[in-house]
Amino acid sequence: MGDGVRPHRHTRHRDDVSALLQGTTEFMSAQRVYALLRQRGIPIGLTTVYRILQAFADEGTVDAIRSSNGEQMYRRCSSSHHHHLMCRSCGRAIEVEGPAIEEWATAVAEDHGFRDVNHSVEIFGTCRLCATAEPAGAPGR
Repeated sequence: MGDGVRPHRHTRHRDDVSALLQGTTEFMSAQRVYALLRQRGIPIGLTTVYRILQAFADEGTVDAIRSSNGEQMYRRCSSSHHHHLMCRSCGRAIEVEGPAIEEWATAVAEDHGFRDVNHSVEIFGTCRLCATAEPAGAPGR
């Protein structure tokens, strides 16, 4: 390949990580993915998990975001452009689209002379299920 991008080999570990991410609505850290794979008896190293997750993010197979505490989190998502509502309590994430966000981002970029702009929007809060489970008067996280 002349563009300097090497294709990633298809490996059992890539399949294991992919299968783990397949059915979840939660963003997970590499350490959580590693722990869940180890619990399933899959012999894999933490460095391998990090490398696979980064490769998936580079390929666009997973979304990679920074959580509210700064940790890199990963989740298999749809291929269309979207944003996320994320629960701080349970980690659940919901994909949302927002034409107003797209228009706002484009307008702000143009106002400041920026071109070829992309953006990422994550909205953190407490989902309805977690909010109803909190004791009355308890502050959200």
